Amino acid sequence: MANHVATAVTEISASRAQVWAALTDPEQIKKYMFGSQVETDWQQGSPIVWRGEYEGKAYEDKGEVLEIDPNRRLKITHFSPLSGQEDVPDNYHTLVYEIDEEGDTTRLSLSQDNNASEEEAERATGTWEMVLAGIKEVVERG
Repeated sequence: MANHVATAVTEISASRAQVWAALTDPEQIKKYMFGSQVETDWQQGSPIVWRGEYEGKAYEDKGEVLEIDPNRRLKITHFSPLSGQEDVPDNYHTLVYEIDEEGDTTRLSLSQDNNASEEEAERATGTWEMVLAGIKEVVERG
Protein backbone atom coordinates (compact mmCIF):
# COMPACT_ATOMS: atom_id res chain seq x y z
CA MET A 1 0.00 0.00 0.00
CA ALA A 2 1.29 3.47 -0.85
CA ASN A 3 1.98 5.72 2.09
CA HIS A 4 0.12 8.94 1.53
CA VAL A 5 -0.05 11.00 4.73
CA ALA A 6 -2.97 13.12 5.91
CA THR A 7 -2.15 16.05 8.20
CA ALA A 8 -4.10 18.64 10.14
CA VAL A 9 -3.04 21.42 12.52
CA THR A 10 -4.87 23.83 14.80
CA GLU A 11 -3.96 26.51 17.32
CA ILE A 12 -5.88 26.32 20.61
CA SER A 13 -6.12 29.07 23.24
CA ALA A 14 -5.45 26.73 26.15
CA SER A 15 -2.66 24.96 27.97
CA ARG A 16 -0.96 21.83 26.77
CA ALA A 17 -2.58 19.93 29.68
CA GLN A 18 -6.08 21.04 28.64
CA VAL A 19 -5.47 19.84 25.08
CA TRP A 20 -4.09 16.54 26.37
CA ALA A 21 -7.21 16.05 28.49
CA ALA A 22 -9.36 16.53 25.38
CA LEU A 23 -7.38 13.80 23.60
CA THR A 24 -7.62 11.27 26.42
CA ASP A 25 -10.84 11.93 28.40
CA PRO A 26 -13.70 9.75 27.08
CA GLU A 27 -16.36 12.37 27.88
CA GLN A 28 -14.51 15.06 25.93
CA ILE A 29 -13.72 12.68 23.06
CA LYS A 30 -17.42 11.92 22.66
CA LYS A 31 -18.11 15.64 22.06
CA TYR A 32 -15.84 16.00 19.04
CA MET A 33 -15.52 12.44 17.71
CA PHE A 34 -19.05 12.08 16.39
CA GLY A 35 -20.41 10.65 19.65
CA SER A 36 -17.90 7.78 19.84
CA GLN A 37 -17.45 5.97 23.12
CA VAL A 38 -13.75 5.22 23.61
CA GLU A 39 -12.37 2.51 25.88
CA THR A 40 -8.69 2.25 26.81
CA ASP A 41 -6.40 2.75 29.79
CA TRP A 42 -3.98 4.88 27.71
CA GLN A 43 -0.99 2.69 28.52
CA GLN A 44 1.61 1.78 25.90
CA GLY A 45 0.60 -1.51 24.25
CA SER A 46 -3.01 -1.29 25.42
CA PRO A 47 -5.95 -1.74 23.06
CA ILE A 48 -8.30 1.10 22.14
CA VAL A 49 -11.91 0.58 21.07
CA TRP A 50 -14.18 3.26 19.62
CA ARG A 51 -17.91 2.43 19.47
CA GLY A 52 -20.70 4.40 17.94
CA GLU A 53 -23.08 4.80 15.05
CA TYR A 54 -22.30 6.33 11.66
CA GLU A 55 -25.03 6.95 9.08
CA GLY A 56 -27.31 4.50 10.88
CA LYS A 57 -24.70 1.74 11.14
CA ALA A 58 -23.20 0.60 14.43
CA TYR A 59 -19.42 0.39 14.34
CA GLU A 60 -16.56 -0.76 16.53
CA ASP A 61 -13.18 0.59 15.46
CA LYS A 62 -10.03 -0.57 17.16
CA GLY A 63 -6.37 0.17 17.59
CA GLU A 64 -3.47 0.17 20.00
CA VAL A 65 -1.55 2.75 22.02
CA LEU A 66 1.96 2.73 20.53
CA GLU A 67 3.51 5.66 22.38
CA ILE A 68 2.29 7.99 25.09
CA ASP A 69 4.14 11.05 26.37
CA PRO A 70 1.56 12.96 28.46
CA ASN A 71 0.93 16.55 27.39
CA ARG A 72 3.29 16.14 24.41
CA ARG A 73 2.69 13.19 22.07
CA LEU A 74 0.23 10.36 21.49
CA LYS A 75 0.81 7.70 18.84
CA ILE A 76 -1.89 5.11 18.19
CA THR A 77 -3.09 2.75 15.48
CA HIS A 78 -6.63 2.76 14.09
CA PHE A 79 -8.68 0.34 12.02
CA SER A 80 -12.31 0.71 10.95
CA PRO A 81 -14.27 -2.31 9.68
CA LEU A 82 -16.47 0.24 7.84
CA SER A 83 -13.52 0.73 5.48
CA GLY A 84 -14.40 -2.62 3.91
CA GLN A 85 -10.78 -3.71 4.20
CA GLU A 86 -9.50 -6.89 5.79
CA ASP A 87 -8.50 -6.60 9.47
CA VAL A 88 -4.76 -7.07 9.00
CA PRO A 89 -1.90 -4.85 10.25
CA ASP A 90 -1.21 -3.49 6.75
CA ASN A 91 -4.68 -1.89 6.76
CA TYR A 92 -4.23 0.02 10.03
CA HIS A 93 -3.46 3.72 10.07
CA THR A 94 -0.97 5.20 12.52
CA LEU A 95 -2.16 8.46 14.06
CA VAL A 96 0.34 10.79 15.72
CA TYR A 97 -0.88 13.73 17.81
CA GLU A 98 1.78 16.27 18.77
CA ILE A 99 1.20 19.08 21.26
CA ASP A 100 3.45 22.15 21.37
CA GLU A 101 2.86 25.12 23.65
CA GLU A 102 3.62 28.48 22.06
CA GLY A 103 3.02 31.31 24.53
CA ASP A 104 -0.69 31.47 25.38
CA THR A 105 -1.66 28.99 22.69
CA THR A 106 -1.10 25.33 22.04
CA ARG A 107 -0.46 23.90 18.60
CA LEU A 108 -2.06 20.50 18.02
CA SER A 109 -0.79 18.60 14.98
CA LEU A 110 -2.07 15.29 13.68
CA SER A 111 -0.76 12.96 11.00
CA GLN A 112 -2.36 9.79 9.65
CA ASP A 113 -0.25 7.50 7.51
CA ASN A 114 -0.98 4.47 5.34
CA ASN A 115 -3.56 6.09 3.08
CA ALA A 116 -3.89 4.15 -0.18
CA SER A 117 -3.97 7.20 -2.45
CA GLU A 118 -3.56 10.95 -2.49
CA GLU A 119 -7.38 11.22 -2.73
CA GLU A 120 -7.82 9.08 0.39
CA ALA A 121 -5.26 11.23 2.22
CA GLU A 122 -7.14 14.39 1.16
CA ARG A 123 -10.45 12.98 2.46
CA ALA A 124 -8.77 12.00 5.73
CA THR A 125 -7.24 15.48 6.01
CA GLY A 126 -10.72 16.99 5.70
CA THR A 127 -12.07 14.70 8.40
CA TRP A 128 -9.16 15.42 10.76
CA GLU A 129 -9.46 19.18 10.19
CA MET A 130 -13.10 18.84 11.34
CA VAL A 131 -12.06 16.78 14.37
CA LEU A 132 -9.31 19.24 15.35
CA ALA A 133 -11.79 22.13 15.00
CA GLY A 134 -14.07 20.17 17.36
CA ILE A 135 -11.23 19.68 19.85
CA LYS A 136 -10.49 23.41 19.70
CA GLU A 137 -14.15 24.22 20.40
CA VAL A 138 -14.42 21.71 23.26
CA VAL A 139 -11.23 22.98 24.92
CA GLU A 140 -11.82 26.71 24.45
CA ARG A 141 -15.51 26.70 25.34
CA GLY A 142 -15.40 24.02 28.00
